[in-house]
Amino acid sequence: MTMSTGTDWAAWQGSWDRQQEWYMPDREERFRIMLDMVEALAGTAPRVLDLACGTGSITDRLLKRFPRATSTGVDLDPALLAIARGTFECDERVTLVTADLKEPDWPAKLPYDSYDCVLTATALHWLHSEPLAALYGQVAELVRDGGVFMNADHMIDDSTPRINAAERAQRHARMDQAKRDGALDWADWWQVAAKDPVLAGPTARRYEIYGEHADGDMPSPGWHARVLREKGFGEARPVWCSPSDTLLLAVK
Repeated sequence: MTMSTGTDWAAWQGSWDRQQEWYMPDREERFRIMLDMVEALAGTAPRVLDLACGTGSITDRLLKRFPRATSTGVDLDPALLAIARGTFECDERVTLVTADLKEPDWPAKLPYDSYDCVLTATALHWLHSEPLAALYGQVAELVRDGGVFMNADHMIDDSTPRINAAERAQRHARMDQAKRDGALDWADWWQVAAKDPVLAGPTARRYEIYGEHADGDMPSPGWHARVLREKGFGEARPVWCSPSDTLLLAVK
């Protein structure tokens, strides 16, 4: 979709996808499993909260698969939200909200008090464990009884250091080769965004908010499942994993 600015938002979405796939070549597989579980537990017309939505990657795939779904995307990054707003400008099924998930009152900015599904991917690892646990408590209050929360992210099991080291070495070797072949990494992508006439201002503002990159803790899947149960979910476990990432599902 192209706005009056002439910006090709579809091209920016594709560029973001390629950059993310440099880190996660199985990215589409985790999205497929996530939406499989949405259908299994919430049907084909769910009200979804896309948590830390970025450019709206989850929302895009959600609406293509389930045209009767609705999505509220919430994020703080002004550049990624600009791409999301351009992409979904004329789509009445999508509401985008600017909010800081570390602020206790962010749920008050949402258009609904409850959701069938809260979905997030590769976004919450920038939170440390204590604020992430607090966020999980807020998420539990937003998910209706019988609803679901899913988080696909980096979840590191420190009990297997040799496996972790071998996997990381192989993954980074492949990433290095892809970069030599022309792939953009995180820093490269943001340099391109900073030179775009429409995204230059939002990109400068996002660096004022986050700096270069904000990395928090990456606890194990077991930690996530335990904390989600403590915060009010009845069941929680992984439903997909790669050697470094996990899709963790919790049912209220």
